[in-house]
Amino acid sequence: MAKSLLCSSTLNPFLSSTLSPSTSSKKSLIVYSGNNNKNQTPSLSWNRRELSLGFMSSFLAIGLVGSDRRSRDANAAILEADDDEELLEKVKQDRKKRIERQAVINSAVKEKGYLQDLVYKLSKVGQAIEKNDLPAAGLVLGKGTDSEWVKTVNSAFTKLSASPEENTEVEAFNSSLASLITSVNKNDIESSKLAFVSSASAFEKWTTLTGLLAQLKGI
Repeated sequence: MAKSLLCSSTLNPFLSSTLSPSTSSKKSLIVYSGNNNKNQTPSLSWNRRELSLGFMSSFLAIGLVGSDRRSRDANAAILEADDDEELLEKVKQDRKKRIERQAVINSAVKEKGYLQDLVYKLSKVGQAIEKNDLPAAGLVLGKGTDSEWVKTVNSAFTKLSASPEENTEVEAFNSSLASLITSVNKNDIESSKLAFVSSASAFEKWTTLTGLLAQLKGI
């Protein structure tokens, strides 16, 4: 009761200053009591209503959060399933390509013969260059890239190359081979050595990419 009177006096400073302490207290008590009798039930009713609404809101919020979480989990599961199907499809396609590629390699008997001839020629040229015998290397290579053996090797490259990386190595090989033939014909031993290493390296990379390395003898 003292707190209520204090609150009433605070809220009504004019009444507190004009009335005597005893009168002010009585008036405040009367005013407070009257207001209390009138507003007690509505106030309690309102508090209960607020409380009920608060609980309902909490339950709804929990339900919505749970529902949202379940929805997100379901969507994540669907995405994971889609990813799994996509990955599985990619694996199937890669396997199909490998099988088709192997079939082409197995049937390319003539082309593999051309590549075996290239391995032999590069081996002979390497031995000649190591001995600084460029005339012997020139006899193997010929006078230019329009030689018949160069054309047959490139026909094998064309049939067995299936990726941009493989075609890049073919271009590197042909460029290095042209430099090698030119250097040998000019009797330039240092340039011949560099061009030979470059051409042999490009060919080895190509055989690795195509899967032919195991089927061809090392250079």
